[in-house]
Amino acid sequence: MEQYEPDGLSAARTAAIRRSLTSGRSALSRRSVLRAGGVGALTLGGLAGLSACGIPPAKREGQGPASTDVSAEERTVAFSNWTEYMDIGEDGKSRPTLEAFRKRTGIAVKYTEDINDNVEFFGKIKPQLAAGQETGRDLICVTDWLAARMIRLGWVQKLDPANLPNAYANLSAQFRRPDWDPGRSYSYPWTGISTVIAYNVKATGGRKVDSVSQLLDDPALKGRVGFLTEMRDTVGMALLDLGKDPGKFTDADFDAAVGRLQKGVDTKQIRRFHGNDYTSDLSKGDLAACLAWAGDVIQLQADNPDIRYAIPSAGYITSTDNLLVPAQSRHKTNAEKLIDYYYELPVAAQLAAYINYVCPVDGVKDELAKIDPELADNTLILPDKAMAKKSRSFRSLSSAEETAYEEKFAKLIGA
Repeated sequence: MEQYEPDGLSAARTAAIRRSLTSGRSALSRRSVLRAGGVGALTLGGLAGLSACGIPPAKREGQGPASTDVSAEERTVAFSNWTEYMDIGEDGKSRPTLEAFRKRTGIAVKYTEDINDNVEFFGKIKPQLAAGQETGRDLICVTDWLAARMIRLGWVQKLDPANLPNAYANLSAQFRRPDWDPGRSYSYPWTGISTVIAYNVKATGGRKVDSVSQLLDDPALKGRVGFLTEMRDTVGMALLDLGKDPGKFTDADFDAAVGRLQKGVDTKQIRRFHGNDYTSDLSKGDLAACLAWAGDVIQLQADNPDIRYAIPSAGYITSTDNLLVPAQSRHKTNAEKLIDYYYELPVAAQLAAYINYVCPVDGVKDELAKIDPELADNTLILPDKAMAKKSRSFRSLSSAEETAYEEKFAKLIGA
């Protein structure tokens, strides 16, 4: 099979690929934008939104209803994704990897950036899914907790391994067996999203900040510490610091983590729980240290040499955004071919160089080095074995747990 190769990589092209928070194609990372103005995907408001959408409790697990696949007759695929989550050409409009896919396969991709929030997007497609109808989309990209819910509801089609040779061979071991889709029968990750500790070395007086305990207990940081408004990230990191596994915790463990964070609120050690605006505060030094998303850290460091990051010895939380084929999609095979295409090493490298989140494709380093050696050596994009070993995922929640935990977290952060 012909392999996609990135186009000529002049110095100008390499510079264009690199992003910053103050210039270029994106003033904020996609992950920050989707968190803006909210307190995580399922705080009290989000829970109310799910209820208003009439989403039934996720009780069953199984393949979505069979649909007629017309991929051979209709050489097209409709792909819904988040904003700023696909490479763009120098003209600011073209999609180089998508265009290369079309030229090779003859499959045209209708690419739409219509996902701004998991709950909002699910509200759009839920009526069709519940009625057993087409959603108008053959491929979607949603965060792991929603992917898990859709799989349990039976609203996702099981993937055909025969159409996914690259994906099966090249998926990083770190992402192979999530508890909500062991063996990746229904999903493949688009990116990984790592939660790390970021700090402004100027604001800390040259001191390294490398643990949640330090964030919560160091008097030198009092009033200048931030935690994320995403429950799974903040509580997950607190659980790890307490020696608990976020993949196996109990109600008592969750309450202990929230209690520890509550103490940080009561003593005013924590300045605030933040969404996208932490990037500016961290860069200015108003926040000396905080929990942060790795993609943001890469962008911040491009503008401010004082920004550093640390991976706690206790470990860190990784979540994923995932590709799924909705039930009743009529172009399943075409969608599978597109998924597999993005697991080819040169294509994966092109995407990773542009979006700067964790690449889930194993063996991509040499290809990424052709684009930018510095990015290829960045463990926030390509975790080495030592870093990957510290990665932990927040376990799947039942509907009852989801409601109870988000209510407790919303109370903690004052939502």
